[in-house]
Amino acid sequence: MHKSYQATVPVSNRFLKKKWDDKYYSNHLISVRHAQARIDATPPQTYLHLHMKFKKLQLEEERTATIERDNRILLEKMAHIMRTTGSVDSHNDYQLKSLNQGKRRQDLLRVSKENENIIKRLIAQKLDTNRDNWKDNWSKNTLYLNNIAKYDADWYLSKPNGHQLNNGKYMSKRCQSIPREDNKPITNVENKYEKEKTMKDNND
Repeated sequence: MHKSYQATVPVSNRFLKKKWDDKYYSNHLISVRHAQARIDATPPQTYLHLHMKFKKLQLEEERTATIERDNRILLEKMAHIMRTTGSVDSHNDYQLKSLNQGKRRQDLLRVSKENENIIKRLIAQKLDTNRDNWKDNWSKNTLYLNNIAKYDADWYLSKPNGHQLNNGKYMSKRCQSIPREDNKPITNVENKYEKEKTMKDNND
């Protein structure tokens, strides 16, 4: 086999060259097989507390223990009630009591007294205006207005009939009506005003 071996460099003994090359190659394979990477590609370390969560388990156990204790107490109470007549007073014959009843009564009396004083003041208040004076002034103004008016005060009281409206005579008659004399006083209004004045003086 060593005679057919082709060395990479010229050698004087092919047998030894082949033996040495095989030895180098086997050492190389062993080195490659046991070689370690310069970059750490291994998975990170696993911590137990990140997977188990002992605090959560502890809280769940405490909650379960609390529920079991409450259930046991409730069961004991129910058993006691079933064995006996029970010790719960379910009568509701209590009277309502207010802590600020006196204060509210004082406030109510104060408000009632203030309202009573306001009502008395409103009743005792006199009017600033006198309706009798208004009536007298209105009568005088009406008298003066009728004295200076061009037409009579009761011109609208004479209502036309349907025939007059159709013929148009009423409208023409009204338009051609003669104005009242300016110096002619209205005796009806004067007499009415004098009567009212006399009645007022008699009452006084």
